[in-house]
Amino acid sequence: MSDRKSHWDNIYKDKPALEVSWYQSEPVLSLQLIHNTQLASDAAIIDVGGGASVLVDHLCNEGYSNVAVLDISTNALACAKDRLGDKAGSVEWFDEDITRFNPPHQFLLWHDRAVFHFLTEEADRRSYVEVLKQALAPNGHLIIAAFVIGGPTQCSGLDIVQYDAEKLQAELGDAFELIEEISELHITPTNKEQKFDYFRFVRK
Repeated sequence: MSDRKSHWDNIYKDKPALEVSWYQSEPVLSLQLIHNTQLASDAAIIDVGGGASVLVDHLCNEGYSNVAVLDISTNALACAKDRLGDKAGSVEWFDEDITRFNPPHQFLLWHDRAVFHFLTEEADRRSYVEVLKQALAPNGHLIIAAFVIGGPTQCSGLDIVQYDAEKLQAELGDAFELIEEISELHITPTNKEQKFDYFRFVRK
């Protein structure tokens, strides 16, 4: 865990948030899938691996009042808090490794853009799913984005696991039902193409 934390802290120490490969100025598909859930504005939402992502800014600006952000990197969270300014006080922040997270309450929406695909060890994936089951309420929504089969094999100097719907369903188990899937061609700040698939599940 400490090696993982050091890796991500160093990424955000050495690079501005606008220059990391996964940066999006507007998280269009994440917002689309969140809107598709039709959750109330006070529903508990957690952005897993949210780091310095601007998704939290958009959610706050749209009136979502019960938003949490979890990231393993203290530096990434500090970047987001600084950017949000006074609004940061209305967000729940978790400086945690998701595989060891002990959720203090349940959420109705779990959003993960490209965290799960970094878990190359089966034990870490099992831990992630166990935490997910603790944290996500029945009938809650799970949104996961990951590199597609045949897409990139690495990101940020780390190996990843590619996913399609069948492979991801096998990892999550029967407690989750796939509702929709959307593909995205993400263009990095250095103009490289990364192919993602976004999946929305409902917890049965």
